[in-house]
Amino acid sequence: MLGKRVDYSGRSVIVVGPHLKLHQCGLPKIMALELFKPFIYQKLEEKGITSSLKESKQMVERGDKEVWDVLEEVTREHLVLLNRAPTLHRVSIEAFEPVLVEGKAIQIHPLVCPPYNADFDGDQMAVHLPLSIPAQVEARTLLLSTNNMLSPAHGKPLMVPTQDIVLGLYYLTKEKPFDRGEGLVFSDSQEAIYAWNAGKVGLHARIKVRINEELVETTVGRLILYDVVPKEIPFEYVNRLMKKKVISELIEISYRKLGPKATAILCDRLKDLGFEFATRSGASFNIDDVIIPQKKKELIKKANEEVEEILRKYEAGYLSSSEKSQQLGDIWTAVTKRVSVEMMNELSKVKVKTPDGKEVFASSFNPIFMMVDSGARGSERQAAQLGGMRGLMAKPSGDIIDTPITSNFREGLSMLEYFISTHGARKGLADTALRTSHAGYLTRKMVDVAQDVVVKEYDCGTLDGIEMSALVEGGNVIESLAQRIIGRVALFDITDPLTGELIVKGGEAIDEEIAKRIEDAGLDKVTIRSVLTCKTKRGVCALCYGWDLSKRQIVDIGEAVGIIAAQSIGEPGTQLTMRTFHLGGVASKVMEQSSIRARNNGIVKFQNLKFVINKEGKKVVMNRNGRLNIVVDGREKESYRIPYGATLFVDDGDSVSSDQILAEWNVYYEPIITDVDGIVEFRDIELGLTMEERINPDTGYQERVIIESGHSDLTPRIHIKDEHGETKKRPGTNELARFTLSNRVILNVKEGDRVYPGDIIARKPRETMKTKDITGGLPRVAELFEARSPKDEAVITEIDGRVEKIIEEKGRRKIIINPEVKGGKIREYIIPKGKYITVREGDWVEAGEELTDGSPEPAKVLAVKGEKGLAQFLVDE
Repeated sequence: MLGKRVDYSGRSVIVVGPHLKLHQCGLPKIMALELFKPFIYQKLEEKGITSSLKESKQMVERGDKEVWDVLEEVTREHLVLLNRAPTLHRVSIEAFEPVLVEGKAIQIHPLVCPPYNADFDGDQMAVHLPLSIPAQVEARTLLLSTNNMLSPAHGKPLMVPTQDIVLGLYYLTKEKPFDRGEGLVFSDSQEAIYAWNAGKVGLHARIKVRINEELVETTVGRLILYDVVPKEIPFEYVNRLMKKKVISELIEISYRKLGPKATAILCDRLKDLGFEFATRSGASFNIDDVIIPQKKKELIKKANEEVEEILRKYEAGYLSSSEKSQQLGDIWTAVTKRVSVEMMNELSKVKVKTPDGKEVFASSFNPIFMMVDSGARGSERQAAQLGGMRGLMAKPSGDIIDTPITSNFREGLSMLEYFISTHGARKGLADTALRTSHAGYLTRKMVDVAQDVVVKEYDCGTLDGIEMSALVEGGNVIESLAQRIIGRVALFDITDPLTGELIVKGGEAIDEEIAKRIEDAGLDKVTIRSVLTCKTKRGVCALCYGWDLSKRQIVDIGEAVGIIAAQSIGEPGTQLTMRTFHLGGVASKVMEQSSIRARNNGIVKFQNLKFVINKEGKKVVMNRNGRLNIVVDGREKESYRIPYGATLFVDDGDSVSSDQILAEWNVYYEPIITDVDGIVEFRDIELGLTMEERINPDTGYQERVIIESGHSDLTPRIHIKDEHGETKKRPGTNELARFTLSNRVILNVKEGDRVYPGDIIARKPRETMKTKDITGGLPRVAELFEARSPKDEAVITEIDGRVEKIIEEKGRRKIIINPEVKGGKIREYIIPKGKYITVREGDWVEAGEELTDGSPEPAKVLAVKGEKGLAQFLVDE
């Protein structure tokens, strides 16, 4: 729904209603009287209390006693719709049964706050009244809050306890060593709870209790929780510390085993229990609870020494100013992290005396630690700002200020630090205001595109699908195979490769159990049906779409899946913009990876890796599309793309152990490396035209930097010559050893220098250290949706083949690719000026591979790699 007119509605401020059931909301009596007027008039006449409409009107206006009795009757089980603006996704409108309350505020159940994204700092909500019987039936079946417990976007529970409830359940299930009555044994949970009520056993004491014929070690608190959980859920799901994620899992298991009704009852019981024990815990927020780590001073002292060392190098001219900023940034990022880890360690442990007088560490009941650890409120980063150090701050432009804030909020900030802080905080507020409309507009555009994608039939009968494997980036599994295929439909039968037993039939949906069996069977790739390959005309079919995640079953025919998809992307986008606001401009920086370590024991296999051995005897990688794979028992377990210029520490066929370093490279700049030895000669590198000598203002040393020249016929490059002044050839090719230099490249050699294979002759600074903006992903998404060509477009090859020549004529560079098959047509690509060519003569390239730096245009990816290739490109981007 993107806008509808309504007949009659009210709006008011919301307050929390902790006594409500999940399907109820508190409706102010005066509001109900106004909304239900016609129903009241009818009822009064029906009962014979009044005889005409006019009489009923007067009676309601006087507010007689009978009117209130009739109002109770009329509102019973007559649903109302509650909506909170901005309505970002489906669950922003839900139906509730009204409970009449005094006062003027609407009361809402604490567990429906997350889907509405509501809090009680003055939010308002609108009430709408479905009038006709069909409208009420529809509201009850589709919109009732207990029927919307799972998110349509990701299928996880939406009705998850937050804040106080989480803190209460966490406190209830926490263990405390040597608490009163530790080690006692009870015959059943009731007996243990009686003992606690009588004051013989502490709430957190470790005790033994017989549950389902077994003696289990647990605490009284966990037994109290087990009392409210349905008996179908095994005790081991309850017998653990209840953090937010664990509670969410508990609700998910309950939904899977027992369905929505039992889960709604469980949610209400958890809510009551959580509030009760949050109150009993007496957790408060006190300045003395913020602990400043003892090691902080020495860590900062050490960092300052490292910083001085870098500044000395910089002043002596060994580092460029961007390298200096990068390295300073890295030092302070690391220190801030260390201080924060130290602080969390000190917060989380406390010394306790054992009965025999020894001192041991035990888990702490520090309220700040409990709030962060349970997931009730705040994060480790926020706690670190209170008691660790605030760290690096960002300027409004996104650059990072070199001097960090070493104080925290408990010690107080100095005047300068306070001033730097205001930068970030103000940017946060401005961003929130400006960006929210952006994200909302993106949702709207997406709805516009996707609104006519509707489930039209059950099965389109396609024999096509897409291959799914785990999402891996830089050797880290971001999303496992199981997570990616839950709720999708298998294209063909999937069998266990070892035993040959059937795991799932083609055309059946994959649930958690099946997904786990597929992973356990060791399958890396599974072919599933996808809407990308669906054959349905003007829409999609249910089997290609898979589960409706909010119901955990195959989607119904007629479901508007396009709009659900648009909302599922748009809603988090909007939430994200709000988030800068909470961090207050602290520079969140991803430490760039500069090396690769093996994760498994296995054998190294090089794939298309070319390298030279430099004068120190190290292997330096000379191409960009090479990969290093690790094979375990004949199956490829890890695969890494090795960047150009990296140093390799292993050889093809070596066996490696886990955590062994395989390769490393410089993250601050991208090198340009020679693979021949000889004497350097500059071509078209002319001072003032294509190169400038910059005196680095801080060091007084010269840097020679290539600049863009107005002359189209000048192409700055370095040739490597032999003793007779002839340009040498690249090893094993007819290609001349010449290196075209693009804009902003810093020269490392002078004319006439002698160089050897693997030497760095020039370097191009990399852009890494900018604060990652939380909405950083959104412009990219918008760019992909609008299919516009990227600013920095890469040239891609349309065929598989070998790079035959890279030639220059009249200042233009061409790459010629030979398909090396009979009747294959040779392709030529003209490279725009200033673009850096990433391939070499003799390289083998595959269709769709990038020949220059930049990102490819989606339309070209489609033309070259076809629909599946584009789909893969979009999904990966």
